[in-house]
Amino acid sequence: MSDPLLRELDHYVVLEPAGREQILPAQDTLAWLVGHLDALDQVPADLAGLATPQQRAQRLLETACELELEPGRAIQWFAVRLEPPGSDT
Repeated sequence: MSDPLLRELDHYVVLEPAGREQILPAQDTLAWLVGHLDALDQVPADLAGLATPQQRAQRLLETACELELEPGRAIQWFAVRLEPPGSDT
C-alpha cells in the first residue's frame, strides 16, 4: 500500500526519456500519465483490469514511479512538496 503522506502532495517532478524535466500539479501529472498510457500498444498486466485510462494513471501515481514505454525507454515521476515562499521549516 502506498504511503498516505504522498496523497497529500500536490506536485510531481516528471522525467521524459529525452531528459526533459518539469514540475506539474497532480492533475496535470495524471493527464501526462494518461497520455503515455494511451500511446502504449499494450498496458501493463497489473493495470489491464482497470476500466479507464484515468483509473490506470491514478493507480500508477499511487503505486509506482516509472513506466517502461518500450525496452530501454521509460518515464518517471516523483512526488515533491513545494514550500510556499517565506516559510521556514
